[in-house]
Amino acid sequence: MSDFTSDFWNLYIAVLTVLGIVGCGVLLYTQSVHRLSAADAAAGKAATTGHVWDDDLTELNTPMPRWWMWLFYLTIVFGAAYLFLYPGLGTYAGKLGWQSAGQYREELAKADDAYGPLFDKYRRQDLKAVAADPQARAMGERLFLTYCAQCHGSDARGNKGFPNLADKDWLHGGEPDTIKQTIMNGRHGVMPPMGAAIGSDKDVENVAHYVLSLSGSSVADPIKSVFGKSKFTACLACHGASGTGNRALGAPNLADKTWLYGGSAETIMETIRKGRDNTMPAFGDFLGEGKVHVLSAYVWGLSNDVR
Repeated sequence: MSDFTSDFWNLYIAVLTVLGIVGCGVLLYTQSVHRLSAADAAAGKAATTGHVWDDDLTELNTPMPRWWMWLFYLTIVFGAAYLFLYPGLGTYAGKLGWQSAGQYREELAKADDAYGPLFDKYRRQDLKAVAADPQARAMGERLFLTYCAQCHGSDARGNKGFPNLADKDWLHGGEPDTIKQTIMNGRHGVMPPMGAAIGSDKDVENVAHYVLSLSGSSVADPIKSVFGKSKFTACLACHGASGTGNRALGAPNLADKTWLYGGSAETIMETIRKGRDNTMPAFGDFLGEGKVHVLSAYVWGLSNDVR
């Protein structure tokens, strides 16, 4: 990786950029000069490229229009001036010292000055009260669509590997403060590979069918489920004897019909063999507590009656 971050590449980019601009200028000059031999000029002949078709169809060598040529020269001058003032030549920061990250921080600061007091007002209110406020819900929805919809979907109903936020099934709990803690600090859920602990592939298949039977699935094989029950003891520490899970650990409830990765026997067997590793990023430092408070209220309201 260090090969791509060395100073050589900064110089390489700068040299290529400068040569490209100079090359455009040279090409423009060579293609805009009207060259005519002395003999042709004396005879009043027009310059040609030497290309002739059908015996008498000759391609003339005429210069480009002057207005077009000077317009092209202006673009070259503009490009050179831009690279002098702004970043574009390797690590050269430009005379003005402008950075896109700096502009982004300035825009954030202006937004915080304009909307910060409004978020602070809601931050001092109870989350359930914020969820019932129409203006706060609208603000929370915009935050959700901007920062959360990529994983959980615009309707908050999730996707494979990303939980549905519009139902009442929660890995860590659906209380308002718990949701806020999740958004602020993030979550890291790990299901370790359990294939070796359970036994053979046949044992894994039996446990998968036993897990399906916990939720009354019609596809669970009753015979395999009986054999899988004794092997399910390897899973009791997290999921419990009845398979209802443990919110303190984020271990999902296996006795309902909600599946994060899919509820087929093959998918459950894959999960047992390989495990799962999921991360919910923390938004506290990025959004600030005021925005997280409003966003948490909106998320809580998705699965609760706030009207």
